[in-house]
Amino acid sequence: MNTNRPSNTIEDIVLRYSGRGMSQLKEYLETAYCKKAAERPLSLERGTVFLTTGFYVAGHAETDGPPGAFSIALALKKLGFTPIIITDRICDGLFEPEGIFVLYVGVHANTAWYQSLIDHFHPVCLISVERCGRNQNHEYANMRGVSISEQTAHIDTMFELASSAHILTIGIGDGGNEIGMGNLKDVISEKLSLIPCEITVDELIIATTSNWGAYALVAYLDLLQEQPLFPSYETISGYLCRIVALGCVDGVTKQPIPSVDGFSSEIEHEIIDLLRQITSHRCH
Repeated sequence: MNTNRPSNTIEDIVLRYSGRGMSQLKEYLETAYCKKAAERPLSLERGTVFLTTGFYVAGHAETDGPPGAFSIALALKKLGFTPIIITDRICDGLFEPEGIFVLYVGVHANTAWYQSLIDHFHPVCLISVERCGRNQNHEYANMRGVSISEQTAHIDTMFELASSAHILTIGIGDGGNEIGMGNLKDVISEKLSLIPCEITVDELIIATTSNWGAYALVAYLDLLQEQPLFPSYETISGYLCRIVALGCVDGVTKQPIPSVDGFSSEIEHEIIDLLRQITSHRCH
C-alpha cells in the first residue's frame, strides 16, 4: 500500500501507485488538467460523441479501457449527448447489453471510411480511452514495444480528421502509446523508455490506469453539473466481471481475471471510493 499521504485532488487520486512514469508527466500539464478536459464538452451542443477504446492483448481486449468508456458513455447519456462506441471486434459484445450503440471497424478501414463516419454522424466530440495510436515509426506498439499493427484498426485517423475539422478531441492514457500522448511526445521520448504515440488531442488526461483517468473525467462532470453521474464501485465491478467473462484480460498478467493493469480489486475500490467521496460533497 502507499505509505505516503498524497493530496486528495482528483488529479492526485488517479495518479496514485503510478509506476510507468505518468507522475513525471504531470508537471507538463495544467494543474487541474482533468477538470479542464471535463469543462470542454459541457459547452458543446448536445450531439453525438464518438468514444473509442479496446487495446489488443494476447488475442483479446484488455480490461483497461472498456470500463472507463462505459462510465463516460453513461454519464454523457444522462447529460443529453448520444454516445457511440467505435472499436474493433476484440470488443464484441462489451457495450451492447448496456444499451450503448457500437460501430465495429475493420483493421483495413481507410481514411475515406473514417471521414464518412464524421460526415454522417457529425460528432461534437471524440474521446479515446486506452486506445493505441500510431507512433513515429508508423507502428501501433504495446508497452513492450511489440507491434500490434495487424490487430489494430486505425481509429486514430479519425482523431486527426476531427482536429482538422475543429471537433473537440480528448485522449486518456497511462503509458505513452495511446491516442493523445502525442501532446507530450517529446517529453515521453526523453523521460520514458518507449516510442510515444504521435497523435495529438485538444485535451489530454493521464492517470495510473486509463480507467481511472476516465473516472476522473466523470467525477468532474458530476461536480460541474451538480448531477449524480459518478458510478458506484458495484456498477464498475459488475461490468468488469461481465467483460472478463466475455474474454477480456488484464493487460499486465494477460489473465482473464477482474483486475486492471495488475491492480487488485482492493486498489480499484480505494480509488473509486476516494472519487465518490469528492463527488458526494458537491454543492447543491
